[in-house]
Amino acid sequence: MDRSTDCDHIASFHPREHKTRTRHIATVLCLFYIHRADGGGDDRALALPLQGSGDAMREAHPLEAAVGIDYYVSDAAGIGGRLRESPEHFRVEEIETVDPEPPSADPGAYPHVLLRATLREWDTNDFAGALSDRLGISRERIDWAGTKDKYAVTTQLFTVRKGDPDALATVDLPETDIEILGRSGRGLQFGDLAGNRFEITVTGADQTDTIESITDDLRSFGGDRVGVPNVFGQQRFGSRRAITHEVGLAIVRREWEQAVRTYVGNPSERERERTRTARATVEDCWERREWQRALEAMPAYLGYERAMLQRLVELDGDEPADFRSALTALPSNLQRLLVNAAQSYAFNRICSERLRRGLPFDEPVEGDVICFADSDASPDLELPDTDRTQLVTERRVGTARRHVERGRAFVTAPLVGTDTEFGAGEPAEIARDVLDDLELEPADFDLPGEFESSGTRRAILVRTDLEVSGDPPTFSFALPKGSYATVLLREYMKAPPDDLA
Repeated sequence: MDRSTDCDHIASFHPREHKTRTRHIATVLCLFYIHRADGGGDDRALALPLQGSGDAMREAHPLEAAVGIDYYVSDAAGIGGRLRESPEHFRVEEIETVDPEPPSADPGAYPHVLLRATLREWDTNDFAGALSDRLGISRERIDWAGTKDKYAVTTQLFTVRKGDPDALATVDLPETDIEILGRSGRGLQFGDLAGNRFEITVTGADQTDTIESITDDLRSFGGDRVGVPNVFGQQRFGSRRAITHEVGLAIVRREWEQAVRTYVGNPSERERERTRTARATVEDCWERREWQRALEAMPAYLGYERAMLQRLVELDGDEPADFRSALTALPSNLQRLLVNAAQSYAFNRICSERLRRGLPFDEPVEGDVICFADSDASPDLELPDTDRTQLVTERRVGTARRHVERGRAFVTAPLVGTDTEFGAGEPAEIARDVLDDLELEPADFDLPGEFESSGTRRAILVRTDLEVSGDPPTFSFALPKGSYATVLLREYMKAPPDDLA
């Protein structure tokens, strides 16, 4: 919801024309995705302007287009290479905001034990499950502020409700280091961090001489700092099988059976053979409702799939309510994540359409909704406060642009939910067109339980101060919470998503 700000009483100025960026305009251009004819697997994209004027945007990899990311914003050729040759090549550390009480504080007043965990090759959900098993408690008693990549070395916070600091200090899990920080009156909630610091090494890069020109392109796009569209990266939707948004869209459409089938069945050639075989068995069992056979075929490491199939076995699943119940066998945070993935996909498509139309990302146009900066954020981190928004009317365009230029505000687009307001003008038209194409409207997000979402807004541009050093090149930077390091790295590498995964 919009909240009034000091812009309301600041004298307006005549809006200037927004900056022209011909390289971002894709008018009457035909883009081709080029693969090496010799089978060498060079999947970096090339854009060929065949007619019309201006420069074409580079077209994204088809797997990226499948999650709503259609273009690159940098013109220069990519450096190639790959990420995560070892977990140490992808380091992530949360920028913390919590200030706990000491471990000796009253457990009645401060029942949540706060810990900092450094994890090597741990999925966040898997670590929470392993920790709860080791402590002999429900997994629902463990909370965290942000989900991290598995194939990395990550440092992040967790809280354990009614935890025992002494017991936590003695937990011995492989590839983990746990530090007890203190106690808190409440558990961590998703987003209880300012952002993340990254140190990422790209191995196998074959033309690092383009790093400088790519950086120049991204500085031009971002205004005065390296900037990229703040889209959701491939891992948001599943690095090997990008289906979470498809499941989420089915949930929002109340197609409960389709949602379960997409998650549990639906084999992908990019998964390991045993997983593909299990999912193919699910598909074979589906129409005959042979849930027990499907469950027996599902390997133990696919725990979420097994949980849903077990629920279908218990219910002799056949009705829509049975499939909805199967989805609720997932942990509550994963239930929310599925709907969030649908919102993320729509957001990515909105950003891609804005790029296609040539609208700027680093300054608002009439009809945009801006949000203001978090006044408590670290001075070296641009952190949007999406609870403080304002519609950019014709009268306010000049003032809003100055706020954005000075880092006091950010152009946003909707993460659609029941409370979504689209803004006005062309930005609103873009959002509505995307939703119309998906056959969705805000009211569809009025869903039962954890699936319900009121929506929010998200900055469409993320900027950072980037340092690149060494050979192979290591990229060091910080991003606000919710932004993806791989979205920045893809601009430099222009490599297939598998090399970013």
